[in-house]
Amino acid sequence: MFDNGAACDAARHTSDSLLSVSVTYHGISHSFFFPTAATIVHLSEEIASSLSVPVSNQKLMVSKVGLLKPPFKDPNLSLASLLDKKITVLGSTAAEVSSLSNTAAEASQRSLQRSAPRTTVKAYKTHDWKREQEESQYTFTILRPLSYLPRPERSLQFLQRLKDDAGIKAAMRKHKFTVSLLTEMNPMEHTQSNHEGTSRTLGLNRNAGEVIELRLRTDTYDGYRDYKTIRETLCHELAHNVHGPHDRNFWDLCKQIEKEVEAADWRSGGQIVGDHADYYGDEVEDHGSWAGGDFILGTGSSGGAESVGSQGQGMSRREILAKAAEERMKRQQEQSGAGSRNGTSD
Repeated sequence: MFDNGAACDAARHTSDSLLSVSVTYHGISHSFFFPTAATIVHLSEEIASSLSVPVSNQKLMVSKVGLLKPPFKDPNLSLASLLDKKITVLGSTAAEVSSLSNTAAEASQRSLQRSAPRTTVKAYKTHDWKREQEESQYTFTILRPLSYLPRPERSLQFLQRLKDDAGIKAAMRKHKFTVSLLTEMNPMEHTQSNHEGTSRTLGLNRNAGEVIELRLRTDTYDGYRDYKTIRETLCHELAHNVHGPHDRNFWDLCKQIEKEVEAADWRSGGQIVGDHADYYGDEVEDHGSWAGGDFILGTGSSGGAESVGSQGQGMSRREILAKAAEERMKRQQEQSGAGSRNGTSD
């Protein structure tokens, strides 16, 4: 390397032993002094030292000669031969190269971030541990279809749907009901026919909630009854967990449970049980004693509380209810209260 002298506009001899070479970089003229024997390599090294342009980045545009860049084809090219030539330095400093590299890296990172699949941030949902604990406690412990009837898996789905029903779950939590077994009944075993018509038991409650049986199937076993009617029957049977006789206390509780179940159930319209669709039909309210048009809740032959269905073709609602009451009194007299001792409610 050599000491720099004062800048000047053109290269010239300053003495018999030094050469003054001027270069232009970024529009600014810079002068360097070299011995008379200096070569193009010496100029390149001085540019790297004084202007911070690495040798590898340098390009020297020399008028009437052309573009020269390291490694030079003729490293022994004498600077004396270039004194009358205009020399322009092209190339970036080390700092500029570093800045460009950082900028490129940042741009690449932003591009990767834009192209990367977005991760959906899910809102944190707290668990209602108290509710979950109560639902696991106040529920139906065992679900059991009748395995000897056709398609028991469909009956199990129906029972599971009742267990998972939002309204039923809410009512059982509120009243702290725990039922050991929820099962289906065989329609043929709980159907009676005589000259007055046919009565059907829709549900049974044994030992105040130890076992609840529900009539899920149609009489011919080829389908399932209306879900809402069965759910109302279940409400009726749950009320028997507290009250056995069909007195005012029973009907008040039954009606309360029905309202709670309806209020907590957000669903409406047709629902699916297995591959069978059932639809909610019109209902007539009578404190739980009337559901589904033809089905009434009365007292069975056992003398205990029970939910039955009756066919009253051509009879008004008042006539059907009156006849049901008459049948209850008649059966109670015949059985002398035997059913009240067997612990079965319906």
